[in-house]
Amino acid sequence: MPKLSADERLQRLLALIPWVASRDGPRVDEVCARFGCTQAELVDDLELLFLCGLHPYTPDVLIEVDIDDGRVWIRYADYFSRPLRLTPAEGLALLAAGRTVLATAGGDDGGPLERGLDKLAAALGVDAGEAVEIELTPVAEGVLRSLRQAAADHRQVEIDYYSFGRDERARRVVDPYTVFSAGGQWYVSAWCHKVDDERLFRLDRISSATVLDWAFRPPKKPPELAAYRPRPDDPRVTLDLEPAARWVAEQYPVEKVEEVDGGRLRVTLTASEPAWLERLLLRLGPRATVVEGDAGAAGRAARRVLARYQG
Repeated sequence: MPKLSADERLQRLLALIPWVASRDGPRVDEVCARFGCTQAELVDDLELLFLCGLHPYTPDVLIEVDIDDGRVWIRYADYFSRPLRLTPAEGLALLAAGRTVLATAGGDDGGPLERGLDKLAAALGVDAGEAVEIELTPVAEGVLRSLRQAAADHRQVEIDYYSFGRDERARRVVDPYTVFSAGGQWYVSAWCHKVDDERLFRLDRISSATVLDWAFRPPKKPPELAAYRPRPDDPRVTLDLEPAARWVAEQYPVEKVEEVDGGRLRVTLTASEPAWLERLLLRLGPRATVVEGDAGAAGRAARRVLARYQG
């Protein structure tokens, strides 16, 4: 499993602290399952809290962390009980940061962080929803709630899912491990019985989710929470991108990037599904040239589109 970046670890820790602190010693395995980490990673993250405090770094200004008998406690320093004096600009910045944390994996809807942010918004005299709007892609009503509950109860779910890569819709029975957000989208990491393998599903592509009576046993090691995980045997494609198409290297995970003449980029990326590659090449048009890989993908897709219009 690749290591998380410092920003990703901090994001997870900021969501984890208020959730653990509001509970009387949750189980370590429960915390790991909710935030998608191993016990060793959890301990490494919590050890960072011992370094967080104010001068002169006495016990009253340091966060306290205890792990004992398979449970974990986080107790805020006495400093946090003192009234906080903020300027309006600082208050709005704190409100924005807090709303962002609520949207991360494991964010505790209705928990102490959300209640505190509501109080902050009231003190600032603003509507929290209007002042700062952190909005993920809309999900069909009930899907997010059903999958979260099924993941917590270890219950199988039947979903009606549209696969963008293959351009097809199918019903699947899945074992939902973790529901999380990344890059403005909601995802569920799950075992898919249709393909008998782990898969990642975007919730906005699930039109319905029915919780079943059958239970499943979650894996001992939670899967990596990443929006895209290429497989070793997935085909690769190398593209020469014109300057106007350089955004591809920023929007999609690429394995190799190099500058070429005239401000162009040469990128190598994974094309897990032919339909996805066809859509990308049609969108790029003459701004992309296939150097290695399926050079006929764009032509085949264009002919199918033309045939529909001719029909």
